[in-house]
Amino acid sequence: MSLEPTPPSAAPPPVLIAGVSAAVWLTPQGVLESLSLSEAARRAVAEPVLLVHARATARRLNLDGLHAYDLLELFAFTRPAVFCAPTPRGLALALGLPLPKDEEAQALALRQAAGLLLRELQARGPSGDPQAAGIAFTMTRAGWLWGPWVMRMLGISSSAEAPRIGAGFRVWEKLGEWSEHAPEQPGGHFPVEPTAARQRLAELLGDESEARPQQADYASSACAAFAPREAEGEPRLVLAEAGTGVGKTLGYIAPASLWAERNEAPVWLSTYTRNLQQQIDGELDRLFPQASEKRRKVVIRKGRENYLCLLNYAERVPQVSGAQAGEAAIPLGLVARWALRTRDGDIAGGDFPGWLVEIIGRGRLAGLVDRRGECIHSACEFWRKCFIEKSIRRARTAELVVANHALVMVQAALGGGEEGGIPARYVFDEGHHLFDAADNAFAAHLSGQETAELRRWLLGADSRRGGGASRMRGLRRRMEEMLDNGGPLEESLDGLLRAARCLPQEGWHGRLAEGAADGACERFLLAVRSQVFARAEKAGEGYSLECELHPVAEDLLTAAHELLTDLQAILDPAKRIAGRLQRRLDEEAETLEADQRRRIEGLVRSLERRLLLPVEAWCAMLEALEQPPSETFVDWLAVDRIEGNEVDLGLHRHWIDPTLPLARSVLSRAHGALITSATLTDRSGEPEADWHAAEMRVGAVHLPNPSVRAGVPSPFDYASQTRVFIVTDVRKDDLDQVSAALRELFLAAGGGGLGLFTAISRLRAVHRRIAAPLEQAGLSLLAQHVDGMDVSTLVEIFRAEPDSCLLGTDAVRDGVDVPGRALRLIVFDRVPWPRPDLRHKARRKQFDGRRYEDRLTRLKLRQAFGRLVRRADDHGVFVLLDPMMPSRLFGAFPEGVTPQRVGLAEAIAESRAFLAPDAKRQE
Repeated sequence: MSLEPTPPSAAPPPVLIAGVSAAVWLTPQGVLESLSLSEAARRAVAEPVLLVHARATARRLNLDGLHAYDLLELFAFTRPAVFCAPTPRGLALALGLPLPKDEEAQALALRQAAGLLLRELQARGPSGDPQAAGIAFTMTRAGWLWGPWVMRMLGISSSAEAPRIGAGFRVWEKLGEWSEHAPEQPGGHFPVEPTAARQRLAELLGDESEARPQQADYASSACAAFAPREAEGEPRLVLAEAGTGVGKTLGYIAPASLWAERNEAPVWLSTYTRNLQQQIDGELDRLFPQASEKRRKVVIRKGRENYLCLLNYAERVPQVSGAQAGEAAIPLGLVARWALRTRDGDIAGGDFPGWLVEIIGRGRLAGLVDRRGECIHSACEFWRKCFIEKSIRRARTAELVVANHALVMVQAALGGGEEGGIPARYVFDEGHHLFDAADNAFAAHLSGQETAELRRWLLGADSRRGGGASRMRGLRRRMEEMLDNGGPLEESLDGLLRAARCLPQEGWHGRLAEGAADGACERFLLAVRSQVFARAEKAGEGYSLECELHPVAEDLLTAAHELLTDLQAILDPAKRIAGRLQRRLDEEAETLEADQRRRIEGLVRSLERRLLLPVEAWCAMLEALEQPPSETFVDWLAVDRIEGNEVDLGLHRHWIDPTLPLARSVLSRAHGALITSATLTDRSGEPEADWHAAEMRVGAVHLPNPSVRAGVPSPFDYASQTRVFIVTDVRKDDLDQVSAALRELFLAAGGGGLGLFTAISRLRAVHRRIAAPLEQAGLSLLAQHVDGMDVSTLVEIFRAEPDSCLLGTDAVRDGVDVPGRALRLIVFDRVPWPRPDLRHKARRKQFDGRRYEDRLTRLKLRQAFGRLVRRADDHGVFVLLDPMMPSRLFGAFPEGVTPQRVGLAEAIAESRAFLAPDAKRQE
């Protein structure tokens, strides 16, 4: 009896590569055709085609989806936990094939890539990859087009030879457990001498590395952050600015690794972007070339919502294990393949390719992580195999923990949280982002989404569709083994759950839009909406709207009083529950089993983080409605929109100076910290004022002892390696002119262009205008918010395709780290002034007005310019399409680089001439 569907024929499927305005079609007989997008769509619907990234291709063909032989799916199945750029060239590069230069070569390369991946599976066979057959068979029954080919390569040709449906999906059976150890001993306090740091740096670089005296100077200056502190609350703080090219990552790894080794305690290396987190991890291969040693001594830490939850995953496995596998078997099979090979279970980065997120579906992946604080800790059958728990425990014994600013701040605010204590030493890379990270970490939002999420966490899902998973049944389900059968604890829980019904339930969006409300919270949100629409400016543009809180409308004040009473009714029983559980830990200390203790501790921690802290903040915000505007916080009302659709609304509170809680919660409790970046200081022409401003941006001014300042200049000759042009004859408010300018500049550079925008709507409008003409010239155009891919994937494609161009916003600017010719031109659509919202208005008033505004703008320009030259042989051009660029911002550029005000024609000609020799050098 043959498998279903039947094994493939010998004839290969046609190959499709869809562009912006046309498509390439390679027939099974090897005939290459150029087609219109409409014709390509018609053919692709009629028969399955071989392609790269079916979802992206469907978007270009204006189709809802494509049933196709997606090579990314085959790559993810054959080489799980391995990344490749999701393009024909990227696949060729990852598989060691010759890089295709034209469309015909790309089409042929896809066919070669498919054959290579299938032969790779065949070479491993069932014995070398025992889970492959079971997963592939289940995916095949669910309609996976690659399934019959894969099964044939694995030597299975009949149902008698096939494994059972669902075999291989129980990945937890193959995962090891973590084991408990005695508490870690306190670390030492021995310093790191500058000479030792220089020697360690030399060892990391090796004998063949080029001499970088600036890097050694930087490593020496960083040592001051690892000296013993002299008094509690007075950390050794070093602010070190390292110009691009200094090599700061290895520069701080040298003293950090020495301190960790000598004192037997971890140093936390914290950064802001995912790309730099991965870059730091890559650099640590120099320190620990053996993978086993690196796994023991280096840990990447992120928030719980970044990791695969095995319980969430296991609850979905029965969907694919019946007599007929459901459609979920294909994406879940790809997750299963990855879960067996992943280094740490990080599903939001790490070794989980960004393009795989889109192939599987963001909604499906969101259901596989712990995004809502639903973890049941030791009550979970997979707790000892949990990726999150493994990561937490490994971090306690590691030497270097690579984390992110958000996690560091949350853990510190919770007194150490799951990590078990506050780290003694930090390195904050990308230190210029500390202000923004603290702004997000210490803010409070009394919004529809936040309150509805709290209701769901307490009561469970309102709809029957979402209520099946155990952790979606609410707090009672998570506490049922702790309840006292009608006693005080259960009585408090009943009171809490009754009070929680004041929070918004499903459908709140629609009710508010119709002017209706159900419960105190929805009535408050309806009053918020009314005040915003009455007072907000630009109400007809379809973007997010905001207005000042004061003076407070009478109906909003009345609704706030009612909601405050109801929130207090939630707080009181919640505090009683937390108190009773804490007392149980104390009173039953001798009899509680370890798992019971951990579960109670986890529940108390969840109550504090998910309920007590936010609800107490909401109450404080509501109480402030009758008080004058705060000098510490900025409060405002907002209706958040995306493309004209309302997605949320509520009352927001941010610290005017978020570095104050940063200093209190994080810096003052550490023994030492190095805060470093290529752009810590402004270049206003007043060095002392610039350093003081930097200390304000990172919270150093709130500490009792002064910080150590260190500045190491870039080794690059920017005057000869770069050009800066300010175009004077393009109207920045005329998108036709802006589009034409970007198109011609990208063409002049021959690709490698990055266009940066201050508004998503402008980005999309320019993309519509220039994508087709660039494609006709042989240049592909990528775009954030258009291509449907995350920033890291777009950047990897941009890196792999030297003649491609990329459009993006601040997130792309921060994520681009592309040395070489792949990035040789940066174009800003206009001066990147701060967004004039109410939060900025409050800070502008407190932080020196226009000088504060100029400082932020110069820093944005510096950060973008710093991406242009990453190596000693890089050359690049920086263009601003804004004739209103003031000369007082010229300090954003390095000494010796003088911006030239020119017309567009001259900027195009000069860019072409300057970059042409670079192209010859690359050849």
